[in-house]
Amino acid sequence: MSELPRQIGPFRVVRRLGVGGVGEVLLAVAHGAGGFEKRVALKVLREELRGDAEYERLLLDEAKMAARFDHPNLVGVHDVGLSNGVYWVRMDWVDGGDLGALMGSGEERAVVPEGVALAVAHGVSEALAYLHGLKDEAGRSYGLVHRDVSPTNVLIGKNGAVRLGDFGLAKATRHREDTRAGVRKGKYAYMSPEQVRGGVLGGASDQWAVGVLLAEMITGQRPFDGDGPLETMERIREAAEPALEGMAEDVAAVVKRCVKREAGERYGKTEVLSAALGALRARRAGSDGRAVAEWVGGKATGW
Repeated sequence: MSELPRQIGPFRVVRRLGVGGVGEVLLAVAHGAGGFEKRVALKVLREELRGDAEYERLLLDEAKMAARFDHPNLVGVHDVGLSNGVYWVRMDWVDGGDLGALMGSGEERAVVPEGVALAVAHGVSEALAYLHGLKDEAGRSYGLVHRDVSPTNVLIGKNGAVRLGDFGLAKATRHREDTRAGVRKGKYAYMSPEQVRGGVLGGASDQWAVGVLLAEMITGQRPFDGDGPLETMERIREAAEPALEGMAEDVAAVVKRCVKREAGERYGKTEVLSAALGALRARRAGSDGRAVAEWVGGKATGW
């Protein structure tokens, strides 16, 4: 892994927050007059991809689209710049951790309390409902689909706020998209059957991911996991109804509808899914922001 620069443009770099297949996110400090300081997150391309015009275009396209977003459950994007040949995107820093890090892995993997899991899934679905319904100045739908709803892209603050980030794969279906062969779009374990098949995607594909995410948080297992990627993707294609043992019946009903094989059998609109999750939260204790904050508190994360 490359050595961190001390400075990128006007920002002092503190540490690396996370690394993906294409980019990395850094914790940095912005300085201003009178001793002003503010911690921010900077997204940059991985060192080996800097200077690649295609990847730079993808980063800038992501930033330009995300700059249109204004929702409390989405990570805010505020600025773009170029410093010493490095493009950077300034985003909100979430003081907490991503869901994947908070749950842990292997034998140390934690099951999320039901109320907290519902709060997280509800926050994610609220963000997706906003994205799916976003329109341009002429009132035409962008047809946005996130396509990569997964634990590492769900950020949870120590204040209990839930935010969905990483819009690098979000696709506006009204617009043409050219991508380089071999760039994986979405993490296979959370892909819908139509995404695994390479079919046309709509908001229902993101709903599938929310169902998988909710089941994973509550049971500690993803409902379609196999012994490896190929077996997992085959199980996703088949989409047999999961047993969801030990899950409350009303919660299981929502998960099962999210992971129906055919997109048309899921929720017609993501706002309907969000309303269903909100109703479940209302019937549970320990599903408010304070409960989420208490769960996050004290957990070691990379953020």
